[in-house]
Amino acid sequence: MPSRTDTAPVRAAARSSVAIAALADAALILVFAAIGRDAHQRGDVIAGVLLTAWPFLAGAAIAWLGLRVWRAPLRVWPAGVCVWIGAVALGMALRAATGQTVVLPFIIVALLSLGVFLLGYRLIVAGFRRLAGRRQRR
Repeated sequence: MPSRTDTAPVRAAARSSVAIAALADAALILVFAAIGRDAHQRGDVIAGVLLTAWPFLAGAAIAWLGLRVWRAPLRVWPAGVCVWIGAVALGMALRAATGQTVVLPFIIVALLSLGVFLLGYRLIVAGFRRLAGRRQRR
């Protein structure tokens, strides 16, 4: 009789990392929009943040779906890079299509800020995983 391996804990951990990564991406994009709105002191805070964030959130979501990021959502490459570039490129395209401001300085700021945010936490996770792997080998 073949032995059955209980893969339920592995699947639960995988679903958990997908949820954590998706929520982290969305939260960090909202933080980016909130910082930008605060720096420019524009009117209604909540509506303003959502107005600024939605194109980037949509771009990140499209990248998640189109590139199947859920397969390894916490990896820097390809997941983090694809979400980052998708959020910025598609976000700027959506901003342009809806008449929002798209100027070179803003594109540069979005690239740098979202790069630090969306790649940064993945790099931190990779570091912790590497440390954990070294400790297990000892």
